[in-house]
Amino acid sequence: MSLDRELNKRADNKCELCANTEHLEIYTLEPAKDKSLKHSLTVCKTCLTQIEDPEQTDPNHWRCLNDSMWSEHQPVQVMAWRMLSRLRKEGWPQDLLDMMYLEDEVLEFAKATGEGEDDADKLIHRDVNGVVLEAGDSVVLIKDLKVKGSSMVAKQGTAVRRISLDHENADYIEGKVDGQQIVIISQYVKKL
Repeated sequence: MSLDRELNKRADNKCELCANTEHLEIYTLEPAKDKSLKHSLTVCKTCLTQIEDPEQTDPNHWRCLNDSMWSEHQPVQVMAWRMLSRLRKEGWPQDLLDMMYLEDEVLEFAKATGEGEDDADKLIHRDVNGVVLEAGDSVVLIKDLKVKGSSMVAKQGTAVRRISLDHENADYIEGKVDGQQIVIISQYVKKL
């Protein structure tokens, strides 16, 4: 059975976060690399927009997490924890977080994006010009880079789309160049 069908069956053709039935998409949790039932969930366009762009977050929309945080499915639990952590300064999300229980490995995965950390503790990835990089951004290489462990050279001017961030080192990002996933030092890229 395809991932789409399995997720739609699990979600009963609804957003697994807010129960909306329109404009559904598959969302794979960062930093997972594979689209699988273990790391993906079905979300509506409204939830997806707010997940990917914290500036557009409407705290009242996320009151739906009062129900979905109790899901038996780990990806839903992880996303609920991340959004409640993002909104915890509102008051009511902190109350829900205090009630929520996650297994240790699930909680560790939920914290992998830094969503539960104070702003002072978060790693900030910056390009050569000091512009803040976020997961999903596109960058361009500003110089030729030799790829360790291969004979490949990533050429200056190469665009790297949908980067992911290293959550342990602010100097490293990851992206695909010529179909190969590589680690790139952020001082050698410029945000597009």
